[in-house]
Amino acid sequence: MSESRTATDRLRAELRELGVTGVYEVGNDGILSVWIGLVIRFRDGFYRWQEGPVKRRHLGTDPGGCAIRVARRYAELQADVPSWWEDLAKILRGDAAEDYP
Repeated sequence: MSESRTATDRLRAELRELGVTGVYEVGNDGILSVWIGLVIRFRDGFYRWQEGPVKRRHLGTDPGGCAIRVARRYAELQADVPSWWEDLAKILRGDAAEDYP
């Protein structure tokens, strides 16, 4: 198992413990999608997460700390879901998308 895969698996487990359960992997590069445009990848010993043009990074040796930061931002986004999200989700993924980002 690659270092990137191990790191993203650990992060996904930490996020799950914090109640962020809708995380899914995008492609085979160890990129995790958490919410609309909020993605995380592991590279060069850092978790690098991005939401639109905003980029952050967190030490790869601290998946728990990174998960806390990402879960906090996820909760903020969930509290103020863009009005266009539900319509777009239905168009792109069908009615089964519901609250799955």
